[in-house]
Amino acid sequence: MIQDMPEMEVAPDTYQVSAEPVRLVAQLHGALALCLHDEGRGVGGLLHLKFRDGSGLPSDVTDNTLSAVLVVLDRFKRAVIGGATRRDRIHARILAHALPPTDVAEPTASLVDLVHADFADGRIDCGRRLLRRPEPVRVCFEPFDGRVWISGLSATVPAAKVAGG
Repeated sequence: MIQDMPEMEVAPDTYQVSAEPVRLVAQLHGALALCLHDEGRGVGGLLHLKFRDGSGLPSDVTDNTLSAVLVVLDRFKRAVIGGATRRDRIHARILAHALPPTDVAEPTASLVDLVHADFADGRIDCGRRLLRRPEPVRVCFEPFDGRVWISGLSATVPAAKVAGG
């Protein structure tokens, strides 16, 4: 991890892609960060998506949500992967933040599930982790080498390569 690397904040419902030594950062509160790395090309990106209902809990996937998310997800994947890369050199990880569960029933299929299923359909391994806590978390991603970590927990989760699991 390079300490003096420039940081770029990725706003909700946007993404950034880079092959340069830069740190992409997303503040998650009722949102997910999809970190995608093309090992073959040394390119990566971070997609930051908010849960649609604004409650901070995983939200139901409606037809409107589905179509909007799939359009952004497709653009993001094309920007990172392009069309000619071997699938075994692509690494994806979903890191999501949600408030602790309440008495309200949660959806059976959330935005996290939708994104994960899209990668499964494309035969790309995609790990996922849902953090349930009242405080937001900060996801940091170094797209040129695929390192990702989470801060804002009681201790920073050590940097690791983006991989499934």
